[in-house]
Amino acid sequence: MAAREYVAGRKLAPVSLGRVLVLGLGKSGKAVADYCLERLGGRVSSLAVAAGAPSAEAEAWAEEARARGAVVLFEHEAIEGTYDLCIASPGISEFSDFYRSAAEAAGEVISEVEFAWRESAADARWVAITGTNGKTTTTALTCHLLRAAGFDAVSVGNIGDTCIQAVAADAAAVYVAEVSSYQLASTRDFAPDVAVVLNITPDHLAWHRSHENYAAAKWKVLAQADASTTAVLNACDDAVRERLRALRAQGAPCAIVPIGTAAGVGGDMRAACGADAAAFRGPGGKLVVAQAGEVSELVYVDNLQIKGEHNQVNALAAASAALALGATASAVAEGLLSFAPLEHRIEPAGTVAGVACYNDSKATNVDATLVALTAFLPARPIVLLGGRDKGTELAPLVAACEQYARAVVCFGEARERFAAAFADSSVPAMEADNMEGALDAALAAAVPGDVVVLSPACASFDEFSCFEERGDVFKALVAARAGKAGA
Repeated sequence: MAAREYVAGRKLAPVSLGRVLVLGLGKSGKAVADYCLERLGGRVSSLAVAAGAPSAEAEAWAEEARARGAVVLFEHEAIEGTYDLCIASPGISEFSDFYRSAAEAAGEVISEVEFAWRESAADARWVAITGTNGKTTTTALTCHLLRAAGFDAVSVGNIGDTCIQAVAADAAAVYVAEVSSYQLASTRDFAPDVAVVLNITPDHLAWHRSHENYAAAKWKVLAQADASTTAVLNACDDAVRERLRALRAQGAPCAIVPIGTAAGVGGDMRAACGADAAAFRGPGGKLVVAQAGEVSELVYVDNLQIKGEHNQVNALAAASAALALGATASAVAEGLLSFAPLEHRIEPAGTVAGVACYNDSKATNVDATLVALTAFLPARPIVLLGGRDKGTELAPLVAACEQYARAVVCFGEARERFAAAFADSSVPAMEADNMEGALDAALAAAVPGDVVVLSPACASFDEFSCFEERGDVFKALVAARAGKAGA
């Protein structure tokens, strides 16, 4: 069998992609299909798209794609034919019969992230950021720090353009990619220069079938790590710290920068166990990164615009990644100070009669809400909990609210189960039919100086199309009530 030829100047892009199959026509599927259409008749000998359920937009795209020579089929139950390469959309579980049929029909099945990495310039550098919570903030912050340091960097993946869109445009020298477990599950050769793992807690179990499968997908971010790789690992998280220990015991193939220790973000892993690198909150509250023989004292946490201990971890992760790529400590420090909170992530939403309101609609699981509860210390917020229930264990949420919250308001489809969980709790629990009612109940119970935060611990789909819409509506409701209150 002849050796495979690759395109010069690209990481691992075959001269011939051959017969290509694209699974799904969501954002990334469409981006991959558009990329392949541009190469149809050249590197791509044929293109088939299994487009899922039809819609007016999808049908219009399909008509144009067919005119250019692609085969586009809707509502496939199984894949027929043979293909050299299949690129699967992240919404399609690798454990589904549909995915399995594609794997049987194709020489290999990869994700859009893997495909984009292969097609990117040989000298392009990649930062891959994953974790159950905190990915988007850390991705945006890392890109912000790199740009502050003069790097040509762009955020891609689940934030900004898809990876393949950015690669097709030769958009940057550094791609900072937010990568989910869905995307990592179908990677094989993906080798980021810096890999960040923030935390691993149970989520997306319907897609992965088990927490073990979910965690295994996350850790594929380090599957190709070698001496040129820097792994930034949040040692405050139990699961990440366990993997860190295993990597050290077996002789890690890459440089590791651990953030904090089991004692929290203030722990210095150099002192705790003799590590040669560490990122932590030092005495007096200054963020410190020690790696590659240099110690960078950056900024005081009180001067960050993003609040909460979780954001101290995010800031240290982003700073460690930027420093690993060669950013100066002074530029990183300036960037940390100028970075503002992202929308829907403990975002200031306004004040109503002296009550500060925050939009944390992105908190769609219990673990994300646990993080938000400690972001306002020493204040104890009134927390709006509810939406479409994910069925996760609520005991940790109740315990944390007892410790950190002044009251909770349970609303939406999840209201009954959440209210029942708080029935015997020491924290006052109110109920409301919907999010608007929950806000009004919280404001009625609040006094000037209090904090009200929407941090639902649930999906949004009982009332809204997505967490972004939920957050936007919340902010509009707060603005309307502020106007009436004259605050």
